[in-house]
Amino acid sequence: MPLYELIVEDSFDAAHCLRGYEGSCERLHGHTYRVQVSLRAPAVDELGISLDFRKAKSALREVLAELDHQFLNDLPAFSQKNPSAEHIAKHVFELVSQALDAQVYRVTVWETPTAAASYVPD
Repeated sequence: MPLYELIVEDSFDAAHCLRGYEGSCERLHGHTYRVQVSLRAPAVDELGISLDFRKAKSALREVLAELDHQFLNDLPAFSQKNPSAEHIAKHVFELVSQALDAQVYRVTVWETPTAAASYVPD
């Protein structure tokens, strides 16, 4: 079955520390996180659009606004688990999925330009 895949990206700045990690990442440090959300749709409408990019971008911006310039460890979502790129990707996936009437397929979070983690549910 053919699918259309749409991708939107945004970024946010935040600090965190990885509890229990043996190394420098256990200490407080920050990142400019880049977040990419991939959405899938089975068809396009009469205009040739499967999902309005504005809606997808807006949903992502709203989710990231709650993370921007925060100490992630202090947020309820990360009080019991480390705010690793993997956990951030899952968190963003869940919130964007709730905000959009579309199939979120994957969320990828880059901590650096060369290191990223993705969340794709089963």
